[in-house]
Amino acid sequence: MKKIYYLSTCDTCKRILKEIDAPDSFTLQDIKKEPLTPEQLEELKHLAGSYENLFNKRARLYKERDLKNKQLTKDDYKNLLLEHYTFLKRPVIVNGNEIFIGNSKTTVAAAKNSLHE
Repeated sequence: MKKIYYLSTCDTCKRILKEIDAPDSFTLQDIKKEPLTPEQLEELKHLAGSYENLFNKRARLYKERDLKNKQLTKDDYKNLLLEHYTFLKRPVIVNGNEIFIGNSKTTVAAAKNSLHE
C-alpha cells in the first residue's frame, strides 16, 4: 500500500506533502473528509506496532479531556483514534511495509528518502 493520511486544513501537512513530493502512485486521504475506518486503523496499528504510536498527545482534545492524567488502554487509544481525526498523529505515510508517523524532521527526511528510492 502507498498511502498518505493527512489533514488538508493543516499547514504542516501541506508543507510536508510539498516537501516529500510523493509520486503519483500514492493515494492521499484527508482524514477530516474521509475518517479512518476500523480496517485502516488495524492496518496502521500493525505497521506502527501499537495504537499509542499513532496517537497525537498534542491534540487540543487530549488536553481538554485531561487524558494525560488518565491511564489509557489500547482500546481507549483505538476508540479515540476512530472517534476524532485530531487524535491521529499527522501525517501518516505508508510506503509498502514502511510507516512514517508525524512531522519531526527526521521522520519527514526518512519518508522522503523512502519514497524516492
